[in-house]
Amino acid sequence: MVAGEASGDALGAHLIESLRERLPNVQFTGIGGPRMIEAGLQSWYAQEDLAVRGLVEVARHLPAILRIRRGLLRRLQAEPPNAFIGIDAPDFNLPVERALRGKGVPTVHYVSPTVWGWRRGRLKAIRAAVSHMLVLFPFEEPIYRAAGVPVTFVGHPLADEVPALVNRAAMREQLRLPKQKPVVALLPGSRVGEIELMARPFIEAAGRILAKKPDVQFVAPFVTRESRQAFERVLYELGARKLPLSMLFGHAHDALASADVVLVASGTATLEAALFKRAMVVAYRLSPFTAWLLRRMVRVKAVALPNLLLGEFVVPEFLQEEADGENLAQAVLNLLDDADLRAKLAVRFDLLHQILRRDAARRAAEAVIGLMSAAASPAGMPAAGVPAARIPGAGS
Repeated sequence: MVAGEASGDALGAHLIESLRERLPNVQFTGIGGPRMIEAGLQSWYAQEDLAVRGLVEVARHLPAILRIRRGLLRRLQAEPPNAFIGIDAPDFNLPVERALRGKGVPTVHYVSPTVWGWRRGRLKAIRAAVSHMLVLFPFEEPIYRAAGVPVTFVGHPLADEVPALVNRAAMREQLRLPKQKPVVALLPGSRVGEIELMARPFIEAAGRILAKKPDVQFVAPFVTRESRQAFERVLYELGARKLPLSMLFGHAHDALASADVVLVASGTATLEAALFKRAMVVAYRLSPFTAWLLRRMVRVKAVALPNLLLGEFVVPEFLQEEADGENLAQAVLNLLDDADLRAKLAVRFDLLHQILRRDAARRAAEAVIGLMSAAASPAGMPAAGVPAARIPGAGS
Protein backbone atom coordinates (compact mmCIF):
# COMPACT_ATOMS: atom_id res chain seq x y z
CA MET A 1 0.00 0.00 0.00
CA VAL A 2 1.24 3.48 -0.81
CA ALA A 3 -0.45 6.69 0.37
CA GLY A 4 1.18 10.00 -0.41
CA GLU A 5 -0.50 12.44 2.00
CA ALA A 6 -2.60 12.83 5.15
CA SER A 7 -6.00 12.25 3.51
CA GLY A 8 -4.69 9.06 1.89
CA ASP A 9 -3.27 7.99 5.23
CA ALA A 10 -6.76 8.13 6.75
CA LEU A 11 -8.27 6.14 3.86
CA GLY A 12 -5.50 3.57 4.11
CA ALA A 13 -5.92 3.12 7.84
CA HIS A 14 -9.64 2.40 7.47
CA LEU A 15 -8.95 -0.10 4.70
CA ILE A 16 -6.20 -1.87 6.66
CA GLU A 17 -8.55 -2.33 9.60
CA SER A 18 -11.33 -3.67 7.40
CA LEU A 19 -9.04 -6.07 5.54
CA ARG A 20 -7.56 -7.35 8.80
CA GLU A 21 -11.04 -8.23 10.07
CA ARG A 22 -11.47 -10.52 7.05
CA LEU A 23 -7.85 -11.69 6.68
CA PRO A 24 -6.36 -11.84 10.20
CA ASN A 25 -2.89 -12.90 9.00
CA VAL A 26 -2.51 -10.25 6.30
CA GLN A 27 0.65 -8.15 6.34
CA PHE A 28 0.95 -4.58 5.03
CA THR A 29 4.09 -2.89 3.72
CA GLY A 30 4.78 0.16 1.58
CA ILE A 31 4.51 3.87 2.36
CA GLY A 32 2.04 5.48 4.74
CA GLY A 33 1.59 8.02 7.49
CA PRO A 34 1.00 7.72 11.24
CA ARG A 35 -2.54 6.35 11.01
CA MET A 36 -1.61 3.56 8.60
CA ILE A 37 1.47 2.73 10.67
CA GLU A 38 -0.65 2.55 13.82
CA ALA A 39 -3.09 0.26 11.97
CA GLY A 40 -0.24 -2.12 11.13
CA LEU A 41 1.60 -0.88 8.01
CA GLN A 42 5.37 -1.28 7.86
CA SER A 43 6.30 1.98 6.11
CA TRP A 44 9.57 1.82 4.21
CA TYR A 45 9.78 5.57 3.54
CA ALA A 46 8.45 8.74 5.17
CA GLN A 47 5.09 9.74 3.73
CA GLU A 48 6.00 13.41 4.07
CA ASP A 49 8.62 12.94 1.33
CA LEU A 50 5.78 12.34 -1.16
CA ALA A 51 3.41 15.04 0.12
CA VAL A 52 4.21 17.70 -2.47
CA ARG A 53 1.53 19.57 -4.44
CA GLY A 54 1.88 21.78 -7.51
CA LEU A 55 3.76 21.30 -10.78
CA VAL A 56 6.68 23.56 -9.88
CA GLU A 57 6.87 22.20 -6.34
CA VAL A 58 6.94 18.59 -7.55
CA ALA A 59 9.67 19.40 -10.07
CA ARG A 60 11.90 20.68 -7.28
CA HIS A 61 11.49 17.45 -5.30
CA LEU A 62 11.40 15.11 -8.32
CA PRO A 63 14.87 13.50 -7.95
CA ALA A 64 14.14 12.42 -4.38
CA ILE A 65 10.65 11.17 -5.30
CA LEU A 66 12.02 9.12 -8.21
CA ARG A 67 14.66 7.57 -5.94
CA ILE A 68 11.93 6.50 -3.54
CA ARG A 69 9.85 5.00 -6.35
CA ARG A 70 12.81 3.04 -7.74
CA GLY A 71 13.63 1.70 -4.29
CA LEU A 72 10.01 0.77 -3.66
CA LEU A 73 9.73 -1.09 -6.98
CA ARG A 74 12.96 -3.00 -6.37
CA ARG A 75 11.62 -4.30 -3.08
CA LEU A 76 8.18 -5.16 -4.44
CA GLN A 77 9.51 -6.89 -7.53
CA ALA A 78 12.00 -8.89 -5.46
CA GLU A 79 9.18 -10.14 -3.23
CA PRO A 80 5.87 -9.60 -5.06
CA PRO A 81 2.82 -8.96 -2.86
CA ASN A 82 -0.56 -10.63 -3.27
CA ALA A 83 -1.93 -7.21 -4.21
CA PHE A 84 -0.77 -3.62 -4.48
CA ILE A 85 -3.07 -0.78 -3.41
CA GLY A 86 -2.13 2.73 -4.49
CA ILE A 87 -4.07 5.35 -2.54
CA ASP A 88 -4.44 8.60 -4.50
CA ALA A 89 -1.01 10.11 -5.51
CA PRO A 90 -1.59 8.99 -9.13
CA ASP A 91 1.61 10.43 -10.60
CA PHE A 92 3.59 8.32 -8.13
CA ASN A 93 1.37 5.24 -7.90
CA LEU A 94 0.22 4.61 -11.47
CA PRO A 95 3.73 3.83 -12.82
CA VAL A 96 4.26 1.48 -9.85
CA GLU A 97 0.93 -0.19 -10.56
CA ARG A 98 1.71 -0.61 -14.25
CA ALA A 99 5.08 -2.21 -13.53
CA LEU A 100 3.64 -4.59 -10.96
CA ARG A 101 0.60 -5.50 -13.04
CA GLY A 102 2.97 -6.42 -15.84
CA LYS A 103 4.53 -8.93 -13.44
CA GLY A 104 1.13 -10.45 -12.59
CA VAL A 105 0.41 -8.56 -9.36
CA PRO A 106 -3.25 -7.46 -8.99
CA THR A 107 -3.33 -3.67 -8.64
CA VAL A 108 -5.97 -1.51 -7.01
CA HIS A 109 -6.10 2.26 -7.22
CA TYR A 110 -8.12 3.84 -4.40
CA VAL A 111 -9.36 7.38 -5.16
CA SER A 112 -9.85 8.42 -8.75
CA PRO A 113 -7.48 10.93 -10.29
CA THR A 114 -9.42 14.00 -11.38
CA VAL A 115 -9.89 12.74 -14.94
CA TRP A 116 -13.25 14.53 -14.93
CA GLY A 117 -11.44 17.83 -14.32
CA TRP A 118 -8.28 17.67 -16.36
CA ARG A 119 -5.96 15.26 -18.22
CA ARG A 120 -8.76 12.91 -19.29
CA GLY A 121 -6.25 11.23 -21.58
CA ARG A 122 -4.89 9.48 -18.48
CA LEU A 123 -7.73 6.94 -18.74
CA LYS A 124 -5.73 4.91 -21.27
CA ALA A 125 -2.75 4.74 -18.91
CA ILE A 126 -5.04 3.93 -15.99
CA ARG A 127 -6.62 1.04 -17.93
CA ALA A 128 -3.13 -0.42 -18.49
CA ALA A 129 -2.04 0.03 -14.86
CA VAL A 130 -5.10 -0.69 -12.73
CA SER A 131 -6.83 -4.04 -12.23
CA HIS A 132 -9.62 -2.38 -10.25
CA MET A 133 -10.46 1.24 -9.47
CA LEU A 134 -12.16 2.24 -6.21
CA VAL A 135 -13.91 5.62 -6.42
CA LEU A 136 -15.27 7.82 -3.66
CA PHE A 137 -17.92 9.74 -5.58
CA PRO A 138 -20.89 8.40 -7.58
CA PHE A 139 -20.32 10.51 -10.70
CA GLU A 140 -16.89 8.90 -11.19
CA GLU A 141 -18.10 5.33 -11.69
CA PRO A 142 -19.66 5.72 -15.17
CA ILE A 143 -16.49 7.44 -16.45
CA TYR A 144 -14.44 4.31 -15.72
CA ARG A 145 -17.08 1.88 -16.93
CA ALA A 146 -17.14 3.69 -20.27
CA ALA A 147 -13.34 3.49 -20.45
CA GLY A 148 -13.32 -0.26 -19.77
CA VAL A 149 -11.77 -0.03 -16.29
CA PRO A 150 -13.30 -2.33 -13.63
CA VAL A 151 -14.63 0.04 -10.96
CA THR A 152 -16.54 0.15 -7.68
CA PHE A 153 -18.12 3.21 -6.06
CA VAL A 154 -17.41 2.61 -2.37
CA GLY A 155 -18.55 5.93 -0.90
CA HIS A 156 -16.34 8.09 1.26
CA PRO A 157 -14.95 6.83 4.60
CA LEU A 158 -15.33 10.31 6.08
CA ALA A 159 -19.08 10.08 5.52
CA ASP A 160 -19.07 6.90 7.61
CA GLU A 161 -16.87 8.43 10.28
CA VAL A 162 -18.65 11.77 10.79
CA PRO A 163 -21.90 11.47 12.77
CA ALA A 164 -25.12 12.70 11.18
CA LEU A 165 -25.66 15.16 14.05
CA VAL A 166 -22.97 16.95 16.06
CA ASN A 167 -23.47 18.70 19.40
CA ARG A 168 -21.85 22.08 18.80
CA ALA A 169 -22.38 23.32 22.37
CA ALA A 170 -20.82 20.22 23.91
CA MET A 171 -17.78 20.46 21.65
CA ARG A 172 -17.30 24.13 22.50
CA GLU A 173 -17.38 23.23 26.17
CA GLN A 174 -14.78 20.52 25.57
CA LEU A 175 -12.52 22.96 23.72
CA ARG A 176 -13.21 25.73 26.25
CA LEU A 177 -14.72 27.99 23.64
CA PRO A 178 -17.58 30.40 24.45
CA LYS A 179 -20.99 28.88 23.74
CA GLN A 180 -22.74 32.06 22.60
CA LYS A 181 -20.04 33.86 20.62
CA PRO A 182 -19.29 33.34 16.92
CA VAL A 183 -16.55 30.78 16.23
CA VAL A 184 -14.62 30.57 12.97
CA ALA A 185 -12.45 27.53 12.23
CA LEU A 186 -9.28 28.18 10.20
CA LEU A 187 -8.00 25.22 8.15
CA PRO A 188 -5.14 26.51 5.97
CA GLY A 189 -4.00 23.05 4.82
CA SER A 190 -2.19 19.96 6.05
CA ARG A 191 1.18 20.41 4.32
CA VAL A 192 3.84 22.91 5.31
CA GLY A 193 3.99 24.12 1.70
CA GLU A 194 0.27 24.82 1.68
CA ILE A 195 0.42 26.71 4.95
CA GLU A 196 3.31 28.84 3.73
CA LEU A 197 1.03 29.99 0.89
CA MET A 198 -2.26 30.20 2.80
CA ALA A 199 -1.33 31.42 6.29
CA ARG A 200 -0.95 35.10 5.41
CA PRO A 201 -4.38 35.59 3.76
CA PHE A 202 -6.05 33.50 6.47
CA ILE A 203 -4.48 35.50 9.29
CA GLU A 204 -5.16 38.81 7.55
CA ALA A 205 -8.79 37.72 7.09
CA ALA A 206 -9.01 36.81 10.77
CA GLY A 207 -7.81 40.28 11.74
CA ARG A 208 -10.44 41.94 9.55
CA ILE A 209 -13.17 39.68 10.94
CA LEU A 210 -12.11 40.53 14.49
CA ALA A 211 -12.28 44.25 13.69
CA LYS A 212 -15.94 43.84 12.64
CA LYS A 213 -16.89 41.30 15.32
CA PRO A 214 -14.81 41.87 18.46
CA ASP A 215 -16.37 38.87 20.22
CA VAL A 216 -15.37 36.34 17.55
CA GLN A 217 -13.20 33.36 18.46
CA PHE A 218 -10.93 31.39 16.13
CA VAL A 219 -9.83 27.76 16.30
CA ALA A 220 -7.18 26.18 14.04
CA PRO A 221 -6.12 22.50 13.98
CA PHE A 222 -2.74 21.37 12.64
CA VAL A 223 -1.68 17.89 11.57
CA THR A 224 2.00 18.15 12.51
CA ARG A 225 4.27 20.25 14.69
CA GLU A 226 5.97 21.54 11.52
CA SER A 227 2.70 22.80 10.03
CA ARG A 228 1.79 24.56 13.27
CA GLN A 229 5.22 26.20 13.45
CA ALA A 230 4.86 27.40 9.85
CA PHE A 231 1.56 29.06 10.75
CA GLU A 232 2.99 30.58 13.94
CA ARG A 233 5.88 32.13 11.99
CA VAL A 234 3.41 34.10 9.89
CA LEU A 235 1.46 35.07 13.02
CA TYR A 236 4.63 36.63 14.39
CA GLU A 237 5.54 38.30 11.10
CA LEU A 238 2.11 39.96 10.93
CA GLY A 239 2.11 40.94 14.60
CA ALA A 240 -1.08 38.92 15.08
CA ARG A 241 -0.16 36.94 18.17
CA LYS A 242 -3.03 38.52 20.11
CA LEU A 243 -5.72 37.04 17.86
CA PRO A 244 -8.27 35.14 20.01
CA LEU A 245 -7.05 31.87 18.49
CA SER A 246 -7.00 28.35 19.92
CA MET A 247 -4.50 26.15 18.08
CA LEU A 248 -5.02 22.38 18.25
CA PHE A 249 -2.70 19.49 17.51
CA GLY A 250 -4.92 17.29 15.36
CA HIS A 251 -8.60 17.37 16.36
CA ALA A 252 -9.70 18.86 13.03
CA HIS A 253 -13.14 17.32 13.48
CA ASP A 254 -13.47 18.92 16.90
CA ALA A 255 -12.65 22.30 15.37
CA LEU A 256 -15.26 21.80 12.65
CA ALA A 257 -17.88 20.64 15.13
CA SER A 258 -17.39 23.76 17.24
CA ALA A 259 -17.53 26.30 14.40
CA ASP A 260 -20.27 28.49 12.93
CA VAL A 261 -18.25 29.13 9.74
CA VAL A 262 -15.10 27.53 8.34
CA LEU A 263 -12.36 29.24 6.34
CA VAL A 264 -10.68 26.31 4.59
CA ALA A 265 -8.05 25.53 1.97
CA SER A 266 -9.42 23.60 -0.99
CA GLY A 267 -9.07 19.84 -0.62
CA THR A 268 -10.50 17.02 1.45
CA ALA A 269 -11.07 19.40 4.37
CA THR A 270 -13.86 21.08 2.39
CA LEU A 271 -15.70 17.75 2.24
CA GLU A 272 -15.15 17.30 5.99
CA ALA A 273 -16.65 20.73 6.63
CA ALA A 274 -19.67 19.81 4.49
CA LEU A 275 -20.16 16.52 6.36
CA PHE A 276 -20.22 18.53 9.60
CA LYS A 277 -22.92 20.70 7.92
CA ARG A 278 -20.82 23.84 8.33
CA ALA A 279 -20.99 26.89 6.09
CA MET A 280 -17.60 27.57 4.59
CA VAL A 281 -15.42 29.84 2.50
CA VAL A 282 -12.89 27.99 0.33
CA ALA A 283 -9.54 29.41 -0.75
CA TYR A 284 -6.42 28.15 -2.44
CA ARG A 285 -3.11 29.41 -3.79
CA LEU A 286 -0.41 27.73 -5.85
CA SER A 287 2.86 29.07 -7.17
CA PRO A 288 2.14 31.53 -10.02
CA PHE A 289 3.57 29.28 -12.74
CA THR A 290 1.64 26.20 -11.54
CA ALA A 291 -1.56 28.24 -11.44
CA TRP A 292 -0.90 29.58 -14.96
CA LEU A 293 -0.50 26.05 -16.32
CA LEU A 294 -3.56 24.68 -14.55
CA ARG A 295 -5.80 27.47 -15.83
CA ARG A 296 -5.06 26.21 -19.34
CA MET A 297 -5.62 22.55 -18.49
CA VAL A 298 -8.52 22.34 -16.03
CA ARG A 299 -11.97 21.68 -17.51
CA VAL A 300 -14.19 22.32 -14.47
CA LYS A 301 -15.43 25.70 -13.28
CA ALA A 302 -15.41 24.85 -9.56
CA VAL A 303 -12.60 23.45 -7.41
CA ALA A 304 -14.29 23.04 -4.00
CA LEU A 305 -15.60 19.51 -3.49
CA PRO A 306 -19.03 20.63 -2.18
CA ASN A 307 -19.56 22.67 -5.35
CA LEU A 308 -18.43 19.81 -7.59
CA LEU A 309 -20.54 17.19 -5.83
CA LEU A 310 -23.70 19.27 -5.68
CA GLY A 311 -23.27 20.59 -9.21
CA GLU A 312 -23.56 24.28 -8.33
CA PHE A 313 -21.75 27.02 -6.43
CA VAL A 314 -23.15 26.52 -2.94
CA VAL A 315 -20.03 27.83 -1.18
CA PRO A 316 -17.80 30.75 -2.22
CA GLU A 317 -14.33 29.89 -3.47
CA PHE A 318 -11.39 32.23 -3.99
CA LEU A 319 -8.27 31.24 -5.93
CA GLN A 320 -4.82 32.77 -6.31
CA GLU A 321 -4.81 36.58 -6.11
CA GLU A 322 -8.53 36.62 -5.22
CA ALA A 323 -7.73 34.65 -2.07
CA ASP A 324 -6.69 37.75 -0.12
CA GLY A 325 -7.54 38.83 3.39
CA GLU A 326 -10.18 41.33 2.33
CA ASN A 327 -12.20 38.93 0.14
CA LEU A 328 -11.99 36.06 2.58
CA ALA A 329 -12.99 38.20 5.54
CA GLN A 330 -16.02 39.66 3.76
CA ALA A 331 -17.22 36.22 2.66
CA VAL A 332 -16.91 34.83 6.20
CA LEU A 333 -18.70 37.88 7.65
CA ASN A 334 -21.53 37.42 5.15
CA LEU A 335 -22.07 33.87 6.39
CA LEU A 336 -21.80 34.83 10.06
CA ASP A 337 -24.52 37.43 9.51
CA ASP A 338 -26.90 35.08 7.64
CA ALA A 339 -28.24 32.32 9.89
CA ASP A 340 -30.90 31.37 7.33
CA LEU A 341 -28.30 30.70 4.65
CA ARG A 342 -26.25 28.60 7.06
CA ALA A 343 -29.37 26.53 7.84
CA LYS A 344 -30.11 26.00 4.13
CA LEU A 345 -26.54 24.91 3.51
CA ALA A 346 -26.81 22.40 6.36
CA VAL A 347 -29.81 20.79 4.62
CA ARG A 348 -27.90 20.48 1.33
CA PHE A 349 -24.87 19.05 3.09
CA ASP A 350 -27.02 16.51 4.93
CA LEU A 351 -28.23 15.15 1.57
CA LEU A 352 -24.63 14.91 0.39
CA HIS A 353 -23.74 13.04 3.59
CA GLN A 354 -26.44 10.44 2.92
CA ILE A 355 -25.24 9.89 -0.66
CA LEU A 356 -21.63 9.30 0.39
CA ARG A 357 -22.30 7.12 3.45
CA ARG A 358 -21.83 3.59 2.06
CA ASP A 359 -19.60 1.77 4.59
CA ALA A 360 -16.66 2.53 2.32
CA ALA A 361 -13.99 0.50 4.11
CA ARG A 362 -16.11 -2.68 3.95
CA ARG A 363 -16.93 -2.21 0.27
CA ALA A 364 -13.29 -1.45 -0.57
CA ALA A 365 -12.07 -4.49 1.38
CA GLU A 366 -14.57 -6.76 -0.40
CA ALA A 367 -13.40 -5.50 -3.77
CA VAL A 368 -9.73 -6.05 -2.89
CA ILE A 369 -10.34 -9.57 -1.55
CA GLY A 370 -12.48 -10.46 -4.55
CA LEU A 371 -9.69 -9.33 -6.89
CA MET A 372 -7.07 -11.31 -4.95
CA SER A 373 -9.28 -14.38 -4.95
CA ALA A 374 -9.90 -14.19 -8.69
CA ALA A 375 -6.19 -13.65 -9.38
CA ALA A 376 -5.20 -16.62 -7.22
CA SER A 377 -7.74 -18.92 -8.84
CA PRO A 378 -8.39 -18.17 -12.54
CA ALA A 379 -11.08 -20.85 -12.66
CA GLY A 380 -13.12 -18.74 -10.27
CA MET A 381 -12.67 -20.84 -7.10
CA PRO A 382 -11.27 -19.03 -4.05
CA ALA A 383 -7.63 -19.68 -3.31
CA ALA A 384 -6.82 -21.43 -0.07
CA GLY A 385 -7.00 -19.01 2.83
CA VAL A 386 -8.63 -16.29 0.71
CA PRO A 387 -12.41 -16.10 1.17
CA ALA A 388 -14.64 -15.46 -1.81
CA ALA A 389 -15.95 -11.89 -1.85
CA ARG A 390 -18.61 -10.27 -3.96
CA ILE A 391 -17.37 -7.14 -5.68
CA PRO A 392 -20.22 -4.67 -5.19
CA GLY A 393 -21.38 -2.52 -8.06
CA ALA A 394 -23.24 0.78 -8.12
CA GLY A 395 -26.15 0.91 -5.74
CA SER A 396 -25.42 -2.49 -4.18
